[in-house]
Amino acid sequence: MDATGPNAEQITYWNEQTGPKWVARQALLDGQLATFGEAVLDAAKVGVGDRVLDVGCGCGDTTLALARRAGPRGRAVGVDVSAPMLARARERAAAERCANLEFLEADAQTHPFAPASFDAVVSRFGVMFFADPTAAFRNLRGALAPGGRLAFACWQSLPENPWMLVPIMAAAQHVPLPPPPAPGAPGPFSFAERDRVEGVLAGAGFVDVAFRTFAPEMTLGGEGGLDVAVEFLLQLGPMAAALRQANRPDLVPAVTAAVREALAPYATPRGVVMASKAWIVTARSS
Repeated sequence: MDATGPNAEQITYWNEQTGPKWVARQALLDGQLATFGEAVLDAAKVGVGDRVLDVGCGCGDTTLALARRAGPRGRAVGVDVSAPMLARARERAAAERCANLEFLEADAQTHPFAPASFDAVVSRFGVMFFADPTAAFRNLRGALAPGGRLAFACWQSLPENPWMLVPIMAAAQHVPLPPPPAPGAPGPFSFAERDRVEGVLAGAGFVDVAFRTFAPEMTLGGEGGLDVAVEFLLQLGPMAAALRQANRPDLVPAVTAAVREALAPYATPRGVVMASKAWIVTARSS
C-alpha cells in the first residue's frame, strides 16, 4: 500500500517498522492477546451466517476465529494497512483451508466498503491509530447493515497497564522517553478515556454505546519466560520506540538489565504474569 492519505504515518510504521517484527513473533503475540479477541467476538455476538469485518486484522487471528463462528453461510473480511502481516494472515488461512474469508490491504478510514455489506464490525486493538477516528467510524458505520453491531477492544490508560508501565519506567533510568503524544493522537492509549470514545462514536452515528472493563492477566513472552519477555519488549511497543528514537545502541545492555530486573518479581513457572486493563466497547449503527 502506498503511504498516502490521512494515515500515511501509520501505513509506513506498520509496513516498515512494526509489521515485520510482529510477523516474526506472531504466535507469541496472538497467544498474549487471545482472551481479548474472544471477548470482542462474544460482545459482537457473532454467529452462523454473519458477515463480519475485522478492522486492523494483523496476522489474521481474529479473522480466522470469525470465519469459524460465521460458518460456510457467513463471511469474514480482515482489513489492515500492513502488507507483511496480511501475507502471514493469508498463509494461515490457506493452511486451514478456510474458504469463507478474505484479507484486504486497505485503510479502513477511507476504503469504499460496499454499503450495508456487514452485520458486524469488530477489532482487537486495531482502532486506536486513525488520524481522524470520527471519520473512520463513520466510514465503518456505512459498511454496516441497519442495526449492525460494533465491538472492539482498546487499552485503558498506561497506569492501568503495568505490563507496559513497569518496563517503560525501568528503561527511563537509562534512555530518555519520547514526549507524551498530544491528546487524541493516534497510539495505543488514544482511546483510554471513555468520554472521548463516546464522543467519537456518537459523532460517527453510532447509538447504544456501552463499555465493559476487561482485565485479564497477561503472560509476557508466553512460556518462554523472563528472557523472552524482555526481548519482546525491546522489540515492540513504547519501550522499543524510545530506544529507536534515542538511537543509542550502546545503551541497550543497560536498558535490558534494568527491564529484566523490573520484571523479575512477576516471573512465575508459567511465564511473566502481569496485570492489564482494557475496554470492551459495543455499539449499534443507527
